Amino acid sequence: MKKFIISSGVIMLMVGCSSIEVTPNGSKVIVSPNPAPTGCKYVGQVVGNQGNFFTGDWTSNKNLEEGAMNDLKNKAGEIGANYVQLLTNKAGQTGSWSSYGGSMNQTNVTNLGNAYKCPESAIGG
Repeated sequence: MKKFIISSGVIMLMVGCSSIEVTPNGSKVIVSPNPAPTGCKYVGQVVGNQGNFFTGDWTSNKNLEEGAMNDLKNKAGEIGANYVQLLTNKAGQTGSWSSYGGSMNQTNVTNLGNAYKCPESAIGG
C-alpha cells in the first residue's frame, strides 16, 4: 500500500508539471488580441487555464502559460471556432508565510477570449 501511495504521488507530480497538450482541433485555432476579421461569426466565450495552488508550484511558468493557451484553443476547437480574440490573460499567485519568512509563486494562468468561426480566407488559411 505504501508503494502505491508513493507511486501515485510521483505520477500526480509528473502530470502536474507538464502543460496541457493541444488537440488536433485546437491546433487549427488562431489566438490574437485583435478583433475578429470581417465575416466571422461569434460562437461563444472560452476560458483556458492551467495550474492550481497544489500543482502550480511544481509546474514551470512556461508550462503554465503554454498549457493555459492550449486549453483555450482546445475549448474553442470543441465549439467549432477557428479564431479567438484574447480578452484577458491573468497569472495567479499563491503565497505561503510563516515565522521564518514567506514566498509568492505563480501557480496558475487563465485566459479568456471570444471565439469565432471565420472563413479560412479571412484568417490566412
